[in-house]
Amino acid sequence: MKRYNFKEIEKKWQIIWGRKYKSLWKAVDFSKKTKKYILDMFPYPSGEGLHVGHVEGYTATDILSRFYRMRGYNVLHPMGWDAFGLPAENYAIRMKKNPNDFVPKNILRFKKQMTSLGLSYDWDREINTTSPDYYKWTQWIFLKMYEKGLVYQKEAPINFCPSCKTGLADEEVINGKCERCGSSTQIKNLNQWHLRITLYAERLLKDLDQIDWPENIKEMQRNWIGKSEGYELLFPLENKSFKIPVFTTRLDTVYGVTFVVLSPSNPLSLKIADSDYLVNVENYIRENIEKEKWGIYEKEVDGVFTGIYVLHPLTGKRIPVWVSDYVLSSYGTGAIMGVPAHDERDYKFAKKFDLEILEVIKPLDNSSLFPFEGEGILINSGEHSGLESQQAREVLSNYLTEKGLGKKAVYYKLRDWIFSRQRYWGEPIPLIHCKNCGIVPLKEKDLPLKLPYIKSYQPSGTGESPLKNIKNWVKTKCPRCQQEAERETQTMPQWAGSCWYYLRFIDNKNNKKFADYKKLKYWLPVDFYVGGAEHAVLHLLYARFWHKFLYDLKLVPTSEPFYKLFNQGIILGPDGQKMSKSKGNVINPDEVIKKYGADSLRMFEMFLGPLETEKPWSDEGIRGIFRFLTRVWKLYQNLKNVKKSEVKDKELELSLNDLIFEVTDKIEKLRFNLAISKLMVFENLLTKKIQKEANLYHKKIFLEFIKLLFPFAPHICQEIWHGLGKKTFLDKEKWPVFKKIAQKIDSYQFVVQVNGKKRGFIVFNKSELSEKEVKEKIKETPIYSRFLKGKKILKIVFVKGKLVNFVVE
Repeated sequence: MKRYNFKEIEKKWQIIWGRKYKSLWKAVDFSKKTKKYILDMFPYPSGEGLHVGHVEGYTATDILSRFYRMRGYNVLHPMGWDAFGLPAENYAIRMKKNPNDFVPKNILRFKKQMTSLGLSYDWDREINTTSPDYYKWTQWIFLKMYEKGLVYQKEAPINFCPSCKTGLADEEVINGKCERCGSSTQIKNLNQWHLRITLYAERLLKDLDQIDWPENIKEMQRNWIGKSEGYELLFPLENKSFKIPVFTTRLDTVYGVTFVVLSPSNPLSLKIADSDYLVNVENYIRENIEKEKWGIYEKEVDGVFTGIYVLHPLTGKRIPVWVSDYVLSSYGTGAIMGVPAHDERDYKFAKKFDLEILEVIKPLDNSSLFPFEGEGILINSGEHSGLESQQAREVLSNYLTEKGLGKKAVYYKLRDWIFSRQRYWGEPIPLIHCKNCGIVPLKEKDLPLKLPYIKSYQPSGTGESPLKNIKNWVKTKCPRCQQEAERETQTMPQWAGSCWYYLRFIDNKNNKKFADYKKLKYWLPVDFYVGGAEHAVLHLLYARFWHKFLYDLKLVPTSEPFYKLFNQGIILGPDGQKMSKSKGNVINPDEVIKKYGADSLRMFEMFLGPLETEKPWSDEGIRGIFRFLTRVWKLYQNLKNVKKSEVKDKELELSLNDLIFEVTDKIEKLRFNLAISKLMVFENLLTKKIQKEANLYHKKIFLEFIKLLFPFAPHICQEIWHGLGKKTFLDKEKWPVFKKIAQKIDSYQFVVQVNGKKRGFIVFNKSELSEKEVKEKIKETPIYSRFLKGKKILKIVFVKGKLVNFVVE
């Protein structure tokens, strides 16, 4: 009997598929078949190559793609490279090499690894964000945004490392220190380009209802956008005409205001501070603006007094103004009214600085909880006492608006997107700075504005982009007046290329448009989008924003890009910890493939547990999968030369039918671990049947089993299919169809449960059974060895003609 030589088998079919992929996996524009657009979050091609997390997500989409092709769908399953960004630039700086010298090599390594996994991509659709043919259209979309007023420049802070002499992205700053060298970083103000994503805040929020995403991801997006409906109230400064705007969602508590607090990032903090208190305020702001930038917040509340008072707009009471980092610049006006009796944070602040606490809301149930943050009846609220909270908000809103002391307002936490980076390795921003004409966009005919190639480069030392030092590139002519001008030297962020890549996959060779509208109309939206949860907010939010902008221009046919989203979970190390080199628990997929084969690796990662959960790696688990595939190979060897005529087997027929239903259902629901479990149970049953005496009926059943296994383990299945005389590719075969089998009167199929959980089926020739009959029959099935062997059966429950439930210890 020939052994299962996975190395030989997998290499053989990878070579054949490499020659045939255009006919096997090519997506056909405008096919009459129903389309399925199945998309991975495309990778950054690092020098380290694929990790097991990549394998998990890519295997999941490959299973879906093969499954839907076999079911007659026109499947678009592309792959490309998100190759701009920080990792390549940092490596280039260390090695004094241009990213163009090593990024293409990294891409080739990734493609080789993907081929070794048997992933069925339509490689004719391949894209690379660093290719001028691609980023020409990234620049074009940017210019369209500029044309429509969605791009503007203003001063904004950047992280700056004085040791590395370069600007840093937020993710490069760890607890206020440079990730590269460990030096304390500074905040520098620099003119930066912004995109007006805030104009789309309401639509980004509302349209979440249109898409089939995990609810927790939707909630993360809602929280990031952070819509708040309330009231903007004006507090006049004492003895001055200036007023501080304060945003609140609880106008009913206004009589309980005993102080006002500004965010350290609120410009008013310095503007209004009394001269005797200015130094304290400046020092506090200097410390806390950096903490806010880095997301570091102290558990203990703190703050400084500005020396200034405002007057309560209703009572005229004198109220102190403070500055504290518990007020965020990203919320409302960056100023809040302190109501310590009805807000936990205000209460802690008031207690620390011995500020007045005034109760103005009485709970409806007379509870004694304090501070009380719920709604109730107003007390100590002048003429408005006695009103319920909801009614009071309306009455007070109307009254204050009439008096010109405020207005209803809606605020979002979402801020406009800082779109420029002080880096070399990114898309050049296609704008020109002219002394005569100001800022001038590049003409479309001059796109792409190519990134200049230089052998090595260093940061500018000023926080500006290294492109600033490339004088022969910076100097240019103004597109309008033809006078000497300078190019914009900041580059786009890594997010830019990934905002629209799913559109370019649809028409990646179009030289006249980013994509043909008719093709977009056929393929959009993306039906399945699978990737890591680390992109749950920013990438998805930015992509939705760009898509809606293009939708407004009538350049794409849908208002949302991704219909169904699925986030795979993290695969942990064998020790249950997150994989890292320092812990020595990293699993290299190349080594696993060498030892067990790609089919074993694919199936194992799918079998570990639900796709969306964290799962620890298990060496014993992958050995178990390898043993399963070896048993499948032995079945093939035993059936290869069988010639005995067909002898039908009702139990096998019913079990196969059940398997077809279960595997189909579980793949559609992305419950791959459960599908594999069903395949294993069936293999066990088929093995026992064949061991007694194999016949052609078993071979027929086995071939159907191989079709069901194929999306999970394509190499071994294609080899077996071919070895049993089938000359076709399984990709082109029809998926088995579930049939409602009519049973004879003397044949009854019972569902078998163990402690109430369904474990399979068993067939009897009568509907009324004795315990002895059941115990004898069950021992002949794989259900017994898997779920009952060695267990004490306490009770057997029958439902006539339908169900048998074993109650065990």
